[in-house]
Amino acid sequence: MLKVGVLASGRGSNLQAILDECAAGRIPAKVVVVISDKEGAPALERGRKASAEALFISPKGLKREEYDAKLVAEMRKHGVGLVVLAGYMRLISPLFVKAFRNKIINIHPALLPSFPGTHGQRDALEWGAKISGCTVHFVDEECDHGPIILQKAVPVMDDDTVETLSARILEQEHKALPEAIRLFAEGKLRVEGRRAFRK
Repeated sequence: MLKVGVLASGRGSNLQAILDECAAGRIPAKVVVVISDKEGAPALERGRKASAEALFISPKGLKREEYDAKLVAEMRKHGVGLVVLAGYMRLISPLFVKAFRNKIINIHPALLPSFPGTHGQRDALEWGAKISGCTVHFVDEECDHGPIILQKAVPVMDDDTVETLSARILEQEHKALPEAIRLFAEGKLRVEGRRAFRK
């Protein structure tokens, strides 16, 4: 069974969606470790409740690659075969990418390559986009850039705020991220250059 390690900085609602699908047997995988760069992140408690090891690793005083070396060591210690960024708000270093090449996935609240970065929902509204959504992609050395695994679209309403659009996108994130993990766990994904394909 695939062992999954999750990096999360916040409340962990996407982590919970993964845990629920694993518990229901719909994903042939198990979350074995949850790591956060925020000491009080609710994601850590969600991990503990699901019997995953939950660790706060402080980035204070560490260079990015020094910090990521600690994360890589923990992932390897737990035998992780897939790293999932679920609301993780730090850019990971080339060291981390190299250690888990094509074995790191991220969920982003916009339809990449449009609106990368930390404010995808706000940017979509400001640009007057009529459709937004979420993207699950493999992680490479650039921000929100790697091969796209799948996307889910939502309409942007004329009266949307960042909060209402974010909530609508989040509903789709909770479906998209577990689906992508399932495809990976079942060996149904392959990467060729910039593109990810379903086998």
